[in-house]
Amino acid sequence: MDSRIITIYVLVDDLLKSLRHREDPQCRMSDAEVLTTALVAALFFGGKIETSRWFLREQNYIPCMLSKSRLNRRLHRCRHLLVILFQILSEMWKQLNEDAIYVVDSFLVPACDNIRIQRCRLYRDDVYRGYQASKRRYVYGLKVHLMVTASGAPVEFFFTPASFSDVSALDLFDFDLPAGSTVYGDKAYNWYLFEDLLAELGIRLLPIRRKNSRRPLPPWERYLQARHRKMIETAVSNIERLLPKHIHAVTSAGFELKLVLFILAASFNALHPLLV
Repeated sequence: MDSRIITIYVLVDDLLKSLRHREDPQCRMSDAEVLTTALVAALFFGGKIETSRWFLREQNYIPCMLSKSRLNRRLHRCRHLLVILFQILSEMWKQLNEDAIYVVDSFLVPACDNIRIQRCRLYRDDVYRGYQASKRRYVYGLKVHLMVTASGAPVEFFFTPASFSDVSALDLFDFDLPAGSTVYGDKAYNWYLFEDLLAELGIRLLPIRRKNSRRPLPPWERYLQARHRKMIETAVSNIERLLPKHIHAVTSAGFELKLVLFILAASFNALHPLLV
């Protein structure tokens, strides 16, 4: 735990310095310390910022810790830095992914229990109510669309309401990938027109084919699909392992901010073995 906290702070601080990020000299707590506190909360304390704040102050990691309300305001002001940090890590993972193999998938994150939908203050529209086939239940919240490398490192993500289908969100991916990349997916990503558009860019989209597909794949290709599909299942489970049973948030912006923190924390978690 100690080495991971120090690693996160050093990486965040160095990345911000490389971006020539400037802060008010009167700040008691640097932006690197603010982001480290949030990432430690996502990595070790189920996203509980207050627990992370207390721990880092009591253990003298960050002696000049801000109060709960001031830290929360600073974190919301720094939310754009989280996206930039993820993009930097994403480029690094793409360079390390020599096989240029990627996998896409999605998973649901409930904002509240189904029985409490009428009282949910984070999201009000019925579009946020989606069906989770694996658990045979309805979920009210967001759907996280994720792209990972062959090793399971996240390189792209975005959020949609829970009712969005995977194929509807497929063209929302940037697909900022090297030419010659192969992207695997499950049956929900069958979209021939979009496959042809990506092929013109040198990117192969190979979802698992349906039985009545007009573009069946040879057995060896199906074997590779099944093999690489396991990586995103592992990546999703690594993120879900960090998630608490209920994400505490007062606003939808706070809820989405914590989701970003969990995904970024998973990326840092995957990076740690390469540094030790």
